[in-house]
Amino acid sequence: MRLFTFLTRRVLAGIFVLWLVSLFTFLLFFLRPANTVAREIAGKAPTPEILHLINVRLGLDQPIAVQYWQYLVRLVHGDLGYSFITSQSVNTIIAQDLPRTASVVIGGVVLWLVVGLSVGILSATRARSLFDRIATFGVLAGLSLPVFVLGQLLLWGVYLQLANHGFTWIQTGYVSPTESISGWLGRMILPWIALATVSAATYSRLSRGSLIDTLGEDYIKMARAKGLTERRVVFRHGVRSALTPVVSQLGIDIGALLGGVVVVEIVFGINGLGYDTIHAVLTGDLPVIMGFVLVGAAFVVVANLIVDLCYALLDPRVRIT
Repeated sequence: MRLFTFLTRRVLAGIFVLWLVSLFTFLLFFLRPANTVAREIAGKAPTPEILHLINVRLGLDQPIAVQYWQYLVRLVHGDLGYSFITSQSVNTIIAQDLPRTASVVIGGVVLWLVVGLSVGILSATRARSLFDRIATFGVLAGLSLPVFVLGQLLLWGVYLQLANHGFTWIQTGYVSPTESISGWLGRMILPWIALATVSAATYSRLSRGSLIDTLGEDYIKMARAKGLTERRVVFRHGVRSALTPVVSQLGIDIGALLGGVVVVEIVFGINGLGYDTIHAVLTGDLPVIMGFVLVGAAFVVVANLIVDLCYALLDPRVRIT
């Protein structure tokens, strides 16, 4: 019953957040002087007749409250509208782009968690050792390297060099895993490395600091006093509680990244949500921009709901209320 109440409250709060996002996004684009939106769509030197036809077709001649209500009704029915530029459904564009972005994000997240948490835990249990100092240097190097620079280095130092020697498994672009698993992996490995490098550095420092603080808690000292092995103390009692801030940060990162990994997608020619968002902004394609903003907000809301549930599983001191 307590879990159901918690979920209900969080879902309602998430719906309220999404409504606010839809409201402010709509007002940002459509609460502007008359014919502004129509002129952006019509291009250079449009005639008054063309502007009038565009306003009537899109319902821009109606009061702003009526426009927003119609927009909200379409959202409730899952209709994100149609592109002003291509007349393609925004739902279709997202359905095409989301697997590409999700492929980059999920693989990158798995890679940076494995590397980041492993390095962080080892550094915490060997604080101020040679390994910890080397890891600190690696973290500084990773944090200092922009993603677009690392991506270009990977293209030049790995992709081109391997291609020159006849090794063509690693490629750029995107192939669906339903078409070819090996082709999908060959095109995803470099984007995963580029995305994971900076985040792995961040998560290693975050997990190291959290675990060091946790290992100084009284209940950890009590566990050691009971004669438990150091491995069990660290992994059964320490790591589980230390992961709470890591999970919190992970929820924010995944939600934001699923809205579009802009730099990685552009560098490696993946053309996912991030790439099409930039293209929509440059062309002033308002329905596409608004649809992507709402999808990104939905990912953040869902990710944070999952994070809150994970808190109680990781740390018994946290209670769902």
